[in-house]
Amino acid sequence: MGRGIKIAAISSVCAVMVGGAGYGAYNVVSALSNGSDGTETVRTGPPSGTEVKEASAKFFAAWEKGDGAEAATLTTDQAGAEPLLTSYATVAHIKDVKITPGTATGATVPFSVKATVSYEGASQPLAYNSELTIVRGETTGRALVEWQPSVIHPKLDKGDTLFTGKAANPPIDAVDRDGTVLTKDKYPSLGPILDELRAKYGDTAGGSPGIELSVHHAEASSADTTLVTLAKGKAGKLRTTLSAPVQAAAEASVKKYTESSVVAVQPSSGEILAVANHRDDGFNAAFLGQLAPGSTMKIISAATFIDNGLTTMNGPATCPAEAVWQSQTFHNLEGMEPDQDATLAESFARSCNTAFVKFADDVQVDSLTKEAEDRFGLGRDNWKTGIPSFDGSVPASGGPDTAANLIGQGQVQMNPLNMASVTATAMTGTFRQPVLVSAKLDDRELATAKGLSAGTVQQLRSMMNRTATSGTAAQVMSGLGGSIGAKTGSAEVDGQTKSNSWFTGYRNDVSAAAMTQDGGHGVDAAGPIVAAVLRAGG
Repeated sequence: MGRGIKIAAISSVCAVMVGGAGYGAYNVVSALSNGSDGTETVRTGPPSGTEVKEASAKFFAAWEKGDGAEAATLTTDQAGAEPLLTSYATVAHIKDVKITPGTATGATVPFSVKATVSYEGASQPLAYNSELTIVRGETTGRALVEWQPSVIHPKLDKGDTLFTGKAANPPIDAVDRDGTVLTKDKYPSLGPILDELRAKYGDTAGGSPGIELSVHHAEASSADTTLVTLAKGKAGKLRTTLSAPVQAAAEASVKKYTESSVVAVQPSSGEILAVANHRDDGFNAAFLGQLAPGSTMKIISAATFIDNGLTTMNGPATCPAEAVWQSQTFHNLEGMEPDQDATLAESFARSCNTAFVKFADDVQVDSLTKEAEDRFGLGRDNWKTGIPSFDGSVPASGGPDTAANLIGQGQVQMNPLNMASVTATAMTGTFRQPVLVSAKLDDRELATAKGLSAGTVQQLRSMMNRTATSGTAAQVMSGLGGSIGAKTGSAEVDGQTKSNSWFTGYRNDVSAAAMTQDGGHGVDAAGPIVAAVLRAGG
């Protein structure tokens, strides 16, 4: 109940406890009114349809008038809302605001905004859609707008601000390796990546800034997001390593699976040929994701066994029905028959978890970590691709995680960029740090690693080829000619009904890796994405 508010006793009204947390824990069948003794009864429970309509209308009216202070009082966080609502007119220079509400769904009201952005004589229309939710104030009982910055604009997050003025960086015309211009319109998932490239290289690409309405993100590593261009600047030209045909295939393939990401790399150079994400939040999960890679990790694990003299591709790697390591029991995929005489190549191609877990008895706690860092260039936080990226993590974790890490669970974290690089290293023997922009442009120092011996490469390529032609990846890779190899993966995640789908493969001088959250087995989602990209890569 509200502080300092006397609550009247209600003799003939039923008070019912309702489930849920947050705003309104009790449903009192009463209006905000005077009780029999003249004291005020505070409304609780979900707002009524009438309250939703009235509260949203008052908020919209204050916003349209440019009265940020008044609009903020109609939210659940007046102090947090007022600066952004006030700056909408004064800093973002947005005027002539017209808000049209849609049909409410419960307490959520969708709406459209049409306005004009004006700055130093330049003007452009602004139009977008958003939504808000009306909740019950915990202490006042009033129907209020549940405050979050995305109410004002869907691209705003906590701490973000809107700003109209001279752009922080000149615009760029990013082009692919052959000079084809890469635009957000043609390649939508490149949008955040092009913003990052502009933020880093705009000043050195030879352009001059224009006047823009932008979102300035609170996260220091995030580039500004341009919403409206009032006056165009002069664009500088920035050559990337991307390939327009491969990028187009990557964009088309991820669209088929939600929460999907893919990266393609040229193994002979380390140049990134494509990067695509299918996500509503704009997050570059292909470069920045940090998720368990499932059985695609067995490429590094197999290399660890070979390089430490534990077995060879034709050496023993028995595949029992289950394996126990430090009281944790590991199983294979349902339906996999045990094979006590299996070789490493056979267990790799079938993706037998227990075969890899059994090597936990033989490896040191840091064996996998050293292999990942020293030979595959992972986990040192020193990649310089041209934009922010996560370089993978393979910690030397003991206990059950020593075994779990070997099958890409436990504490291991990767993203498609990392796994495309792993595959490139496995097929060439040389770690070439992936790059999106030539290091010569800004003289940045690229990461290095020892790489793999010719013998280890020969064995890894043979096992990956076997997987692609007669193992778990055969159906997906069918029809791809040339030199091919692959590894499937699925990673279980607490709280998900299905595992994350992982797949990595190579064809001639292209390696690719993909991940689909909640996508199932590797061949269910990530596999078709990679196959499409490899097919386009030639």
